[in-house]
Amino acid sequence: MRLTLRFDMRRPGSDPELAGMYAAMIDMCVWADGLGFEEVFVGEHHGAEDSYIPSPIVLLSAVASRTKSIRIHVSALLVTMYNPLRLAEDLAVLDIISNGRLRMTAGMGYRPNEFTMFGVDFKTRLNTYLENIGILQKAWTGEPFEYQGRTVRISPRPLQRPGPRIIMGGSTEKAARRAARMGFDFMPGFPAHYELYKDERRVLGLPEPPPLPNQAPNFLFVTPDPARDWPVVGPALLHGTNMYAQWAAERGTGSTMYQSIASVAELQGNPIFQVVTPQQCLAFARALEPHGELQFQPLFGGLDPQVAWRSLKLFEQEVLPAMRAAGLRA
Repeated sequence: MRLTLRFDMRRPGSDPELAGMYAAMIDMCVWADGLGFEEVFVGEHHGAEDSYIPSPIVLLSAVASRTKSIRIHVSALLVTMYNPLRLAEDLAVLDIISNGRLRMTAGMGYRPNEFTMFGVDFKTRLNTYLENIGILQKAWTGEPFEYQGRTVRISPRPLQRPGPRIIMGGSTEKAARRAARMGFDFMPGFPAHYELYKDERRVLGLPEPPPLPNQAPNFLFVTPDPARDWPVVGPALLHGTNMYAQWAAERGTGSTMYQSIASVAELQGNPIFQVVTPQQCLAFARALEPHGELQFQPLFGGLDPQVAWRSLKLFEQEVLPAMRAAGLRA
């Protein structure tokens, strides 16, 4: 069973609070690395109302310098917002810093204000997206190539050859089928779209892709007393889900797991948010096999790091030993 972390670093509040949150995030990655977690995911958005992380490459560089084994995954990296040559350089250096642990899910972006912010044409975003992915692939060969009428070469090359794994992300049926047709792996924003991806590959005569991990709820919080802690974590969860739902409405297409929710009581009825005992967490883990994954978003919605640490430490002390005893982890 895989164990992973995910962070978006959104937090309504002041800069001093963000400094503590960023420090906690890096410490949590160090903690997870020591316990054998497989991967940490960090998202990207720009100009957000609640300080959503705009610089995942910078943050993951800090994580890479403090960890040894955990894979670092930019998901999703908004490749449309970058000069692709500079992006190729930054990712190559991050891959070197991490000793080849970098992975990336390439996102097109969907918030119109982000495209306006960077002067990127929203109407032609698909062409920009595909062009920039192709430039990354050329750049990482280390060989000269033509870019906008001039010959360029990117140095140094990434440690991984031919380069860090590029996964196409998306929340629409078109995105799933596009990834299959172009021969890329696919990371769906909505799990059901992975079946469309598999179907398209089958039609094209391509090999069956690996199964999508069976994930636990989007937010999983371990506590000895769920009734006590629902009111504690609830406000942060409300903020997170409502912001994602608002952004999805801006997109106007595609699907999302997050909904607009009015109260903590309503939140408790949504299965993607679970505040559970150690025994219930172990039951979740058993139910996800085979191909299971427990993913923690410990700072979701700006949750207080001290509260998040309580859950993580309880998982380490009570759930992880039980998983090992049950043969779910080595």
